[in-house]
Amino acid sequence: MTNILSTNTNLPAAAQSAAMTKTTGDFNMFLKLLTTQMQNQDPLDPMETSEYTQQLVQYSQVEQTIQQTDTLKSILSRLSTQDIAQASNFIGREAVFASSQSGLTAASPATWSYQAERPITSLVATVTDATGKVVDTRTANADGKQGRFHWDGTTMAGTKLPEGAYTLAVAGKDEAGNNVKVNVSSVGTVRDVTAGAGGVNLGVNGITLPASALVKVGEPVG
Repeated sequence: MTNILSTNTNLPAAAQSAAMTKTTGDFNMFLKLLTTQMQNQDPLDPMETSEYTQQLVQYSQVEQTIQQTDTLKSILSRLSTQDIAQASNFIGREAVFASSQSGLTAASPATWSYQAERPITSLVATVTDATGKVVDTRTANADGKQGRFHWDGTTMAGTKLPEGAYTLAVAGKDEAGNNVKVNVSSVGTVRDVTAGAGGVNLGVNGITLPASALVKVGEPVG
């Protein structure tokens, strides 16, 4: 399955685990050093009260950091589970995403919806593959401001292209032949729900799109 990744500002799980391990290790070392210092201090020249208090404050701060980290991890884990449970309601439904990439499978064509700024009478649809290479170009009549474009992977030359993620760009013209801006959205049926580093992802037509890009959910398909 081809993955479409969203911008994510969270640390990867491996980095979070490493940071937590280091914090715990530093905390344990601090306790060991403090205990050793107290056991071996000179009875005739004991540790100053202010110095001891300062070290206890540091101890408390480190302990609070570890407790807060554990609490945050627990909250995030529960939120992730809840998000997946809620998103599972989308399975089997047609979904529209704010993305120009759509998935092509043997069972389903790549499908997009388009929305023009004003009525258009013709359009040029350009399809590119995952590498950005133009693989097909179609010219078609249009009527109004919106519509859908279905592509089964067969090029104008008759070549059948493999399954995967493809991107669509649409250029529109109005009745006077003027260029009209056209926005494109990905359309497909949600098949599964997974949790990723950036949040919940939805499996649609063989590719994965972030739930955060979802703009519309329709009735169950079939």
